[in-house]
Amino acid sequence: MKLLDQYLKEIERELSKKAETPRSEERGELVELRDGVAILTGLQKAFYGELIEFENGVQAFIIDLTEESIGAVILGDYQSLNIGDKVKSTGRILSVGVGDALLGRTIDPLAEPLDGLKKPRLSKQYPIEKIAPGVVYRRPVNVPIQTGLKLIDALIPIGRGQRELIIGDRSTGKTTLAIDTIINQKNENVICIYCSIGQKNSKTVDVIETLKKHNAMDYTIVVSSTASTPAAMQYIAPYSATAIAEYFMDQGKD
Repeated sequence: MKLLDQYLKEIERELSKKAETPRSEERGELVELRDGVAILTGLQKAFYGELIEFENGVQAFIIDLTEESIGAVILGDYQSLNIGDKVKSTGRILSVGVGDALLGRTIDPLAEPLDGLKKPRLSKQYPIEKIAPGVVYRRPVNVPIQTGLKLIDALIPIGRGQRELIIGDRSTGKTTLAIDTIINQKNENVICIYCSIGQKNSKTVDVIETLKKHNAMDYTIVVSSTASTPAAMQYIAPYSATAIAEYFMDQGKD
């Protein structure tokens, strides 16, 4: 009798579980591959900027839509793909994970860790491309930021929220100036993001070691897309870094 009661309770428990709702997936096929650009058919409901995924886990994002085909830039090893591979839509626009867990980390443009540590837990996604607010909606720049170099701070007014280019020939100290500025933000309640695009791995590592030496990684995020990464990853690197910065800006931080 006890076994029968236990069996009936087990059946009631299974029946009380919420039934899973069916989920439909739209699928397409790879028909042409050219140096990291995929030409696909199918995916009738795809939209510009949508993130799609191949069977082997390689992702891509749509950059071209025609009546007969779709063009997508591959965000991984395109040499692992073959003509005829299936691809599915995700319904998500190309975005990057954001959150305080990124502080002190080195990541790629898709927020995947490059420092050998566990993947950061990120609850929010920010699109890497979105319309910037108009000038009318922006607050004026009225808080200065110090680079730590007296000559620059005395002659060139730079404020928080201001765009400032560092232009110069090779080996004139542009990176050194940027790194010195990051180091000088210690105890200034400023979050810094260093984006490395198309550089050698060794150069990026040297920058990270310099920041660690001066305890600057506690408030810094390094977004790296080195020369060995696909061109698409290098292309979206500055957009991803900007999206991460916009997240902290929306939190009221500098």
